[in-house]
Amino acid sequence: MSTPPLPPRSGWPVVVELSTPLAAPAPAVWARVTTPEGIRDELRPWVGMTMPPGLRGRSLNDAPEVLGRPLGRAWLLLLRVLPVDFDDMTLVGFVEGRSFHERSRMLTLTRWEHERSVVPAEAAAGGCVVTDRLTAVARAPLGRLPGAPAAVRMLVTALFRHRHRRLLRRFGALPG
Repeated sequence: MSTPPLPPRSGWPVVVELSTPLAAPAPAVWARVTTPEGIRDELRPWVGMTMPPGLRGRSLNDAPEVLGRPLGRAWLLLLRVLPVDFDDMTLVGFVEGRSFHERSRMLTLTRWEHERSVVPAEAAAGGCVVTDRLTAVARAPLGRLPGAPAAVRMLVTALFRHRHRRLLRRFGALPG
């Protein structure tokens, strides 16, 4: 007797996109969000993150040296102390002062992609717009559980809304 095939992985990948206009110029925001300190600040106080060996003592602005090469494992820390997942990172795209694209495997996800852009807002408005696009696919058997895509979407959305609120707190909202 053979085992029945697993049901198709419907609902994957999960894609979440968030944009936030900030009252600071794009170069100032870029200089902050590409550093370990800036990344950690966005995640506080609920989540912490170690830096992978390939980024220790560097920022993403050192991308030409690390682009396309595995950077190593970063640990995600609940309440900044309890390891709950890892992010095995590779920087696959980078435009100086404007965008990056990171692709990873995680303990819970076979695919995690984070694309971030920081672009100047309309000239009359000043400031900039930060956009994050996240793509996730859960590992089996987690990915086959009913409601798993919705749960992953909810968690990713909540985490990145939090990160954008932290950016607003630091840089202020663009008027209008």
